[in-house]
Amino acid sequence: MAIATPRRRSLLVGALALTLTGTLAACGSDTDDSSAAAGTVSAGAFPAKVSTKFGTVTVKEQPKRVVALGWGDAETALALGVQPVGQSDWLAFGGDGVGPWAKGKYDKSPQKIGTLEPEYEKIAALKPDLILDTKSSGDQTRYDTLSKIAPTIGVPKGGDQYKISWEKQTTMVSQALGLADRGEKLIDGTKKEFAAAAKAHPEFKDRTITVGSRTATTWGAYVRGTGRVDFVERLGFTNNPAVEKKAGSAFSVPVSEENLQMLDADLLVMAPIGTTAKKISSDPLYRAIPGVKKGYSLVFDDKNISSAFATDSVLSTRYALKHVVPLLAEKLT
Repeated sequence: MAIATPRRRSLLVGALALTLTGTLAACGSDTDDSSAAAGTVSAGAFPAKVSTKFGTVTVKEQPKRVVALGWGDAETALALGVQPVGQSDWLAFGGDGVGPWAKGKYDKSPQKIGTLEPEYEKIAALKPDLILDTKSSGDQTRYDTLSKIAPTIGVPKGGDQYKISWEKQTTMVSQALGLADRGEKLIDGTKKEFAAAAKAHPEFKDRTITVGSRTATTWGAYVRGTGRVDFVERLGFTNNPAVEKKAGSAFSVPVSEENLQMLDADLLVMAPIGTTAKKISSDPLYRAIPGVKKGYSLVFDDKNISSAFATDSVLSTRYALKHVVPLLAEKLT
């Protein structure tokens, strides 16, 4: 999650905010998966097959113990009625490791697992029969190590560096859990909410937007293919062309203070990472950007709203639609 390097958790959270990273289980084609399902799976749901960057994973039977490592994977499982026994807490929520949009969905708190560098021994000790890692770095070594512990659902093709939408994530996780029909219903319902929001705000259509972050030391902007940008583009916005020209394989591009004008767009949406909203809003160089001068700047100062926008799971997205869309509209009216 870093605009620059994926090593530091704070940057990863920012990029994923800026950038904002046993026992052998029986596998099918490439890996297998399993989960602690808290719902009845219809007959014929297994074996289930999930296509990933690393090959097709076959889940032979209903999972019982799921470990969710990818950003938003735990929330996605919870939305489907499945409670992971272990999960990573990417944004340091504490408690059950999920945002307020998923509050109360655990009967028993899961074991916390590291994010950028998973604690493999801790994962193995949980004896999972399925590991979810659909939204992560896509690193081969990470995948190989996890798949030796249990069948692992890694990133999809083209999903390296956290480039996976809530829609694709929901599809992969629901398939792995044998709950594809339930996943489709969640996706359809969320798409309708996006369509309704876009229809209610025609002023968003074709307006350029910069979605970025600032850490204590760096600035960055997110590129197409990442959750934040996917969110605003579904509403009708067009991601900043200047940012897209700089887009590489990472989920964000670094922006130097000398080149901060590159952030200019019809609307700028910024999130503080390891710093404060005031630090961004009061920065002389930021204030000098034309769009900011005209008042077209939204800097998140509510952690829950910023985190929902950053997480981009099927649950957090609905929370963001409710709370972020009005803020975007307010800045354009």
